[in-house]
Amino acid sequence: MTDRVTDYARKVVDGSIRMGHLHTLACKRHLDNLSAQNTEKFPYIWNAEKSEKAIDYAETLTIAEGTQPKAVRLLGSQAFDVGSTFGWYKPDGYRRFRRRYKSVARQNGKTFENGIMGTYIAGFGGYSYGKLFTVATGKRQARLAWEEMRKFIEADEDLSELFKIKEYKSYIEALLTSCTIEALSQEGGLQDGFRAIFASVDEIHQHKNNKIYKAIYNGTRALPETLVSMITTRGDNLNSFCREMDNYCINILKGAAEAEDFFVDIYALDENDDIWDEKNWVKANPFLMSYPEGIETIRRDARTAKDMGGDELRDFMIKGLNLWVQNHNREFIDTEKFVKCGGDTKLEAFRGKTCYVGLDFSSGGDLTTWVMEFEDENGKIYWYSHSYMPRGRMTEHIKDDLVPYDLWEQSGLITVTGGEMDFKNDYSFIIAELREIKERYELQFAGIGYDPHNADGILAELDSFGCTLMEIRQSARFLHDATEDIQLLVKSEKVSYDRENKLLVWSFCNAQIVKNSFDEKKVDKMDNARHRRIDPVDAAVDAHTMRMKFRQEETPDYEGRISSFLEYADY
Repeated sequence: MTDRVTDYARKVVDGSIRMGHLHTLACKRHLDNLSAQNTEKFPYIWNAEKSEKAIDYAETLTIAEGTQPKAVRLLGSQAFDVGSTFGWYKPDGYRRFRRRYKSVARQNGKTFENGIMGTYIAGFGGYSYGKLFTVATGKRQARLAWEEMRKFIEADEDLSELFKIKEYKSYIEALLTSCTIEALSQEGGLQDGFRAIFASVDEIHQHKNNKIYKAIYNGTRALPETLVSMITTRGDNLNSFCREMDNYCINILKGAAEAEDFFVDIYALDENDDIWDEKNWVKANPFLMSYPEGIETIRRDARTAKDMGGDELRDFMIKGLNLWVQNHNREFIDTEKFVKCGGDTKLEAFRGKTCYVGLDFSSGGDLTTWVMEFEDENGKIYWYSHSYMPRGRMTEHIKDDLVPYDLWEQSGLITVTGGEMDFKNDYSFIIAELREIKERYELQFAGIGYDPHNADGILAELDSFGCTLMEIRQSARFLHDATEDIQLLVKSEKVSYDRENKLLVWSFCNAQIVKNSFDEKKVDKMDNARHRRIDPVDAAVDAHTMRMKFRQEETPDYEGRISSFLEYADY
């Protein structure tokens, strides 16, 4: 049987089709999923027949725009994106993917694809009286995907009989299913509660925050099947919702974040690519680079950008090559390297062993985390972490953040304390749990390094562990050595942790490096990314700092002491 999605993915992964790293990871994700499908850990099922049905539908449509009508013919990359979206299913028969993020350079058909999927779901998705929306910050932008659907319908006699268009109110009705398609905008009263079986969320780089996305997505929770399809070209605001979403989706592709309901594909140049080399342009422009006029369009834009520089160069890099500008290269660790460090080792493997503990206390509300750092027989560092969050805060964060705190609670990575009106962590409870883990696994604590913020009230309880306590000052000068050592350990893959600890992985991917005037470094969360928490990273750095400084004290610096004595001795 024909399976265009899988055939294309194999060609990209084996290098027969030259594409960018992130798109290659999307193809690899599909192939890895095929190998793991229909198992206890990965219960999803690939249905090539349904994938081909969606692709075949697309290629029955007509493109009316231009000098003369022409039939839709999907490129391999377009067939991959459309077919993947409709080919993966859950055991209950509903589609796997409820969310979709596609980022590609401008004029490469991303709105066109949403138009295909919208008419397909409305007319032939099997759902009656469903609501479909095209949404954006402004009405004009929101109408773009809606107009793509209108053009497909008006260009096809058969579709025209199955849909009724009300142009004046940006409204389409599917006559067989009674589903409706409507263009909505934030300025036009978009609010929570829209139960959308499909939503095209256009150009999210223009969104000031995540309110549009959350308004739509929150309304889909009770639906057995939905598709919130976000499309965008990247922008120049590195402190934006779009950048936050883009980073999250990159982590999904790299395996650092787990979101099996999320289809992701990103077409962009790779970090060290020559932006003037035409061979690289296809990575961000799969459609424009597929025909001579499109290639000439990019060449013309490139010549102008190269000659003028400034805003023209910035525009070419963003819109033409789908790059984020102002890349300061401040990431803490190589995400893919860190993911590779994950393994199957559990805490049980270190029963009776000695460890160092790092404690990061939140400001009352958010994540409070402790990390135990062990060293195995091969000299590798092993981290075991656990986090805590009050129920009231978790309810807030599930609404606002992009991460599955509720699933992490079910997986035992977070202990949620109190009720819906509790917004402060109970530190005594947390210390009691740490003591219980210590006793259950017969562990020896060589030392506890703690962030002094909010720690005053529990120092007596920490002292009861009977080990060395160390206040870990949160300055670059104090943390530099441990921070740099962790970077080197990850780079050389001398770190390990339980790969099931997705919270630890997520937090490491959120961390970036900041430096003081002496070029000393420490970790911080991504700029203005208030939802991208790094508390487990802070706790790991505290534990490693404790271990390094404790060992320095264990080995007396005789030479240094003699030098000091000679310098200050009174002869």
